[in-house]
Amino acid sequence: VRVDPTRLRSLSSTFGQRMAELEEEAHKIAGRPFNIASPRQIGEILFGEMNLPGGKKTASGQWGTDASVLEDLALSHDLPRKILDWRQLAKLKGTYTDALVAAMDAKTDRVHTSYQLAASTTGRLSSSDPNLQNIPIRTKTGREIRQAFIAKPGHVLISADYSQIELRV
Repeated sequence: VRVDPTRLRSLSSTFGQRMAELEEEAHKIAGRPFNIASPRQIGEILFGEMNLPGGKKTASGQWGTDASVLEDLALSHDLPRKILDWRQLAKLKGTYTDALVAAMDAKTDRVHTSYQLAASTTGRLSSSDPNLQNIPIRTKTGREIRQAFIAKPGHVLISADYSQIELRV
């Protein structure tokens, strides 16, 4: 699949800048700097220092800070929302914009994925190394990443969904 490396690098840079902004905003809300990628530090701030409700410790003794906990807290406090937004951008940047450029063949500007028909229990076609099927479509940032997939001049990309094809055949 041909990709636009310039667009991916630009998106990666934009995501990185926005992540830095979110981190700075999170530090201001917390009243001190902390490692926004550290679940331990996030738990200490949210539940140990800010005494937000709903804190539960995991088996290892750390505060739980998974997405569902932060989503609940984000309804009543700004800091968990900033952390969730930062995590989302970090995932998109690391999993897609940076990784696709790294996986791309520099001579052809193509990402060579592997397609398997028998690997899925549903019998659907699956993609791996890299998986091109999990790129978000419902978010603006996901759609921006998908726009980096381009056709060779004079060609087009198509999207085909064979949902319920058995019924139609």
